[in-house]
Amino acid sequence: MPHEAGCLCGQVRIMIDAEPVAARACWCRLCQYLGAGTATVNVCFPSDKVSTTGEVRWHASVADSGTPMQRGFCPKCGTPLFSIAETRKHLTFIRAGALDDPDLKGPEAIIWTDEAPGWAHFDPDLPHYPGQIPPAA
Repeated sequence: MPHEAGCLCGQVRIMIDAEPVAARACWCRLCQYLGAGTATVNVCFPSDKVSTTGEVRWHASVADSGTPMQRGFCPKCGTPLFSIAETRKHLTFIRAGALDDPDLKGPEAIIWTDEAPGWAHFDPDLPHYPGQIPPAA
C-alpha cells in the first residue's frame, strides 16, 4: 500500500511505495535539535521506494554514533523530513510527524537515552538503549 508524507507548507511531497521497515524514537543530541528539544520519531523505508516532489535541501552532519548523515528539510518552511546515513544509503528515515498517517508505525525502541535531558519521559513498554543499536536491515 502506498503512503505519503510532506512538509508543513506543502511544497515537498513524499511518496512511499513500501511498508515501514522499523521505527525508533531517538534522543541523540542532534535529534534533539531537529525535534526542537525532544526526541525525533523516525520511520525507516527502503530508499528505492521513496520519491519526492518539490525542493529538498540537505545538511551534512556526523551523528553521535560517528556516522556521516544527510538530513533533508523543506527550504521554505523548515520542516525536518529525512535522515540518510552515508553508510546505509539503501534506507531512508522519514520523520513520523511528516507522514500523512503518523500512526503508520510507532516507535519500537527508544535509543540514545543517555543523551536525553533529565525531564524526558520514556514509554515503559518499549525497550530503551543508552546509545545506538544495530541498524535496521
